[in-house]
Amino acid sequence: MAATIPSPPAQRFGDLKTRIATAVGAATVGLVLLYLGGVWAMLLIAGLAAAMAWEYRSVTLHRSGPCGFDAALLMGGVVGAVVVAAFYSTPAALFWLLWMLAGSALADMFAGRRGAAVWGALGGAYIGGAAIAFHYIRVQDPFGFAAALWLFLVVAATDIGGYFAGRLVGGPKLWPQVSPKKTWAGLGGGIGLSVLVGAAFGHAVEGVSLLPVCAVSAAAAVISQGGDLAESAVKRHFGVKDAGRLLPGHGGALDRFDGLLAASLAAGLLAWWRGETVFIW
Repeated sequence: MAATIPSPPAQRFGDLKTRIATAVGAATVGLVLLYLGGVWAMLLIAGLAAAMAWEYRSVTLHRSGPCGFDAALLMGGVVGAVVVAAFYSTPAALFWLLWMLAGSALADMFAGRRGAAVWGALGGAYIGGAAIAFHYIRVQDPFGFAAALWLFLVVAATDIGGYFAGRLVGGPKLWPQVSPKKTWAGLGGGIGLSVLVGAAFGHAVEGVSLLPVCAVSAAAAVISQGGDLAESAVKRHFGVKDAGRLLPGHGGALDRFDGLLAASLAAGLLAWWRGETVFIW
């Protein structure tokens, strides 16, 4: 068997400039709104949730045209859940989300789309639940912004470390049937960089124990990669390369924030179980 010739750097990093420009612009806007908190953070989270819900519905129904009634209910469910969480409570937000998902599923059933009803309910619960969880993390003062920033940076570090380690080191594939480009080296690089982010926060924030935060950062990185692979599996199942074109160089919002969805769900559940922000140990 002939040896594989490594791709030249220009090919391996051909999309890097576009990815960086998009990431810097989106991150700047997002972090400003997240820092401002209140209604601004709510609008940010609700807007991203709506975009991801629409993209998910488009993928699972192969739909690229106007928003249908079923998709409107799905988007209304995730957006309304964030708004209800902001002005009322997390339990009320979950109640709203479940009712809207039930309405979306019924619309699918009446239209003869039983499979779409299942996919819609699963995706809506996942996206909506993650949006509620991230909002819950943000409002847990006095460390709400620090915790949300930590989670965002850990997930970003997982992607960045995985991108460079995967392209520079290469090696065995992580799960080639689902995501042909991801490697074990990339996973290791992502975890390593996320641990460094956790260590930086441990040193910068008073009252934080270094080793537990590093361990939680590594766990969040693994969960983030699991969310990335789950989204890749859904896209491969439906024969779709990208969920959307909202973010040049990255695809859609769902392509960019799939890891953050999984990590937010896990971190939100952990914070709720502990009774305090996930960032403080």
